[in-house]
Amino acid sequence: MERPKSVLSELVEVGVLALALYLAISFAVQNVHVIGTSMVPTLEDGDYLIATKLEYRFGSPERGDIIIMRDPYDPSKDFIKRVIALPEERLLIRDGTVFIDGRRLEEPYLPTSPAWTNNANWPGSGAPAALIPANSYFVMGDNRNVSSDSRSFSWVGREKIEARAHLRIWPPNTARLVDSRPRLEAASSS
Repeated sequence: MERPKSVLSELVEVGVLALALYLAISFAVQNVHVIGTSMVPTLEDGDYLIATKLEYRFGSPERGDIIIMRDPYDPSKDFIKRVIALPEERLLIRDGTVFIDGRRLEEPYLPTSPAWTNNANWPGSGAPAALIPANSYFVMGDNRNVSSDSRSFSWVGREKIEARAHLRIWPPNTARLVDSRPRLEAASSS
């Protein structure tokens, strides 16, 4: 005949299960609070997001991903940016238009006004396109006039990218996926 479990042993089992579940979830998912306006109109100040960490443990960021990374100026904080250029691509920004390997990047998520005028030429007027190093990414905010991004702190090493934002959960009336993608214009056939 089996002895009934004590209340204490059942509580211990529930506690261990809860801890294991918590660790599994925190290994795979991160909640993120948006602070600032660098990602407007895609994300607003005060939004809450769900981001996945697991995705980048097995794969690499792709162009258009909204990523969570360590703030290059204060590593205790999160930074939210969009991946614009990938490793070993050549990037040039002229008059607010992004060119990757000589092809224009169409960015449907950018605000229509005000026009992008702040730091709208990179790597500088007259400079040739810059080569993004291996294992590095060029990131920018969608609100280019106010965003502190790779135009000021340079590219981001792969090891500094922690998670990918997928879902805005707060405020509830704006809950939705955050997955608008840029597109490179077709290569010219000459």
